[in-house]
Amino acid sequence: MTADLPLLFDKTDGIAVLTFNRPGARNAISPEVACRLADAFAEIAADPDLRAVILTGAGDRAFCSGGDLALTLPLMTGARQPETEWDQRLLDEPEVMERSALRGFELNKPIIAAINGPCMAGGMETVLATDIRIAAENATFALPEVRRGLIPFAGSLVRLPRQIPQCLAMEMLLTGDPISAERALSAGMINRIVPQAELMETAWTLARRIADNGPVAVQEVKRTVLAASGVTLEEGYRMEDAAKARVMASEDAREGPRAFMEKRPAVFKGV
Repeated sequence: MTADLPLLFDKTDGIAVLTFNRPGARNAISPEVACRLADAFAEIAADPDLRAVILTGAGDRAFCSGGDLALTLPLMTGARQPETEWDQRLLDEPEVMERSALRGFELNKPIIAAINGPCMAGGMETVLATDIRIAAENATFALPEVRRGLIPFAGSLVRLPRQIPQCLAMEMLLTGDPISAERALSAGMINRIVPQAELMETAWTLARRIADNGPVAVQEVKRTVLAASGVTLEEGYRMEDAAKARVMASEDAREGPRAFMEKRPAVFKGV
């Protein structure tokens, strides 16, 4: 992977690592980053060998400061005309922004966010689409769009009040004020806080544990939990039953108990 790309995409032992790589711009999401992120998510979804994802940022100044206020936002409001192929693609393919925020796009591979610093605007919106969130001690979280006369439009108006108490969600959305990692943890928005030096090691440990599990089962868990959000109990149970049927019909569901009885590691094939 070319180290000077604004989004790094690496694959190791069934785990994909996506890194926002514009540290000089606080890892802001440029049109190129949005396009590359959307493409990476599509590739991960289609690759049966990838079983988990880590999403992080380069450096320690920010995880991601959101959409680039000099490039992306002016392009989207019409204040700036397209200048590059990435600009044009962002305008011509509305699904790119949707997919880059995992909004209206199904990615059933678990995503671990390794939040290495301030997590703002579109960066926080992307985090809200992840499954497990580990934050460094200096991480902060904010949706400051209203301060710029804008609104979050990558899922936060729907996701945030479902993930934390509504009164805190409204405070964040209406004031734009940041909250600390400690407050995010107490609200249940992140899983844990670790020292910066331990952040990636912690994320890798979790990713490996998930990748070692049965991929059919893991992906059905994620698919069903997301699909069942907001539906009635009876509808949710029907989704759970359908997931159970798909898992029980898999070879992995036979391999797991067999390996346990034979006292050996399971060899899951994702089928």
